[in-house]
Amino acid sequence: MSSQEEILNDGRFSRITRDPRFWEMPEKERKVKIDKRFRAMFHDKKFKLKYTVDKRGRPVNYTSTENLRKFYALSESDSDLSESDSKEHTEKKKKKKKAKPRGEADS
Repeated sequence: MSSQEEILNDGRFSRITRDPRFWEMPEKERKVKIDKRFRAMFHDKKFKLKYTVDKRGRPVNYTSTENLRKFYALSESDSDLSESDSKEHTEKKKKKKKAKPRGEADS
């Protein structure tokens, strides 16, 4: 087999380096973005399958959650929103807890 440099120097294959169809896809674009509604699939037992052999019968030690992390990513805008939502949610809980003792004292 010839080296990759020789192939790229060959006139028949010179357009491969300039053609975007043959470029490697960036990591950010490779993963499918999912929103916060589906983040449970990364740690839920319903989505976790333990494989013992691959499709050719060779033994393997990995689970389907590793594949999920490989192909899916939480969208950045939703993860930012979820953090702010969780902060607001905890603040509301604190306010409610403070309000309950006053209401119970009145009853």
